[in-house]
Amino acid sequence: MLRTLCVLLLLALGGCSSAPEPQTPAPEPARAAPGIPRDSLLALYREWQGTPYRLGGSDRRGMDCSALIQLAYQSTQALALPRTVAEQARLGWPVPLDEVVPGDLLFFKTGRRQQHVAIALGERRFLHVSTSQGVIISTLDNPFWATALLQARRLL
Repeated sequence: MLRTLCVLLLLALGGCSSAPEPQTPAPEPARAAPGIPRDSLLALYREWQGTPYRLGGSDRRGMDCSALIQLAYQSTQALALPRTVAEQARLGWPVPLDEVVPGDLLFFKTGRRQQHVAIALGERRFLHVSTSQGVIISTLDNPFWATALLQARRLL
């Protein structure tokens, strides 16, 4: 008798555990476009334009290329990046040149042991610190930069 009651109880409870109605999955939230708004980068350029190159520098008296990248990401994205080009080159993931967007990092081999980093503005232009002209905008249409380019990387 007890056995029969247990079987009936299990059958009754089993009927309550029917599969839920299939639901239409909620749409994925819209994702922001990768990169940094170009206007933000151009405002940064206007603020720092002409600041001279100074190895290890990170202020108005002079700055180097990796300091400019740190400044760009800190001021536009509140994101703290490492200090050196080598450390920054390990961040994010590689991006094909034809998919570069404003905010992607461009890495160059500018000498036997020297590397350089810049931040893409779009349309093959980039913001960086030149040793001769300070903070400037250059283009990958320049043969020097085109042949020195090693890789592009996306952080966002």
